[in-house]
Amino acid sequence: MKHTQPKLIIRIRRFWFLYLLIAPILIYYGVMRYYPMFLQFVLAFKKYNLLGGVWGSEWVGWDNFTYIFAKDEFYQVLSNTVIISLLRLLFGFFPPIILAILLYDLQSRFIRRVSQTILYIPHFFSWVVMYGLIFALFSNTGLINQIIQQFGGDVQNFLMAPEWFRPLIVSSAIWKEIGWGTIIYMAGLTMIDSTLYDAAKIDGAGPLKRIWHITLPGIRHVMVFLLTLSLGGVLSAGGEQILLFYNPATYSVGDIIDTYVYRQGLNELQYSMATAVSLFQSAIGLVLILVANAVSKRTVGTGIW
Repeated sequence: MKHTQPKLIIRIRRFWFLYLLIAPILIYYGVMRYYPMFLQFVLAFKKYNLLGGVWGSEWVGWDNFTYIFAKDEFYQVLSNTVIISLLRLLFGFFPPIILAILLYDLQSRFIRRVSQTILYIPHFFSWVVMYGLIFALFSNTGLINQIIQQFGGDVQNFLMAPEWFRPLIVSSAIWKEIGWGTIIYMAGLTMIDSTLYDAAKIDGAGPLKRIWHITLPGIRHVMVFLLTLSLGGVLSAGGEQILLFYNPATYSVGDIIDTYVYRQGLNELQYSMATAVSLFQSAIGLVLILVANAVSKRTVGTGIW
């Protein structure tokens, strides 16, 4: 009886040169990406010892997670993370859609290009630069306080006031990323058949009806994709941004999981506990993405896969 080789082996032999070209990329991701992820998973269940390393450290099982969930501080951090993430999602999801539609409908290509450039620029700034701009605007001697003083008001300590921390965080995040979101939606808008708009105009549909019945359904897949990814990041509220913006006066409303992991892992050298918190964060994010994808498939008939 003639022995037949598996199809995979046949493909590899036939296209061996292509597999050879992709091998360095696979090795890179395996060594630099997936292996550290595996180490993180293992470290979350150990008591890390600097001398022994990950594999030489004592296995403690669920002790790190038990310790975390027994601390009241962790629930405050978790609450801050969810609140800030939901505020960013609530106020930051729709502006890119609205701006993309407005830019797409502009008749002047020059104004459209200038507007797009102005919107895109903040995305390429680091959070250090963005914080410098916010400081120049909202510090005690900043532009906003100077305007308040010109009208006879008192100086407001925006950067140290807990009640102003979340509005500044959310608004600056929207300012920085609104241009990037607009790019994605603009790409989705270019895929809509322009004859649909012509037919709608002939039928007497106004601008709002064309947006409701053509534009929004046309970019529905993009909206679902970005919303699903955003829900997966509910426990990631922008650690780099908040590390720059927060201070001891705003810990009560600004301390999130990312900053908590940073303090516990680097400042207090509790690497295993910090890794356990990070693993919890990643696991919840994965579950939220899977749930959001399943719900979107059942309700609107589309998902991210």
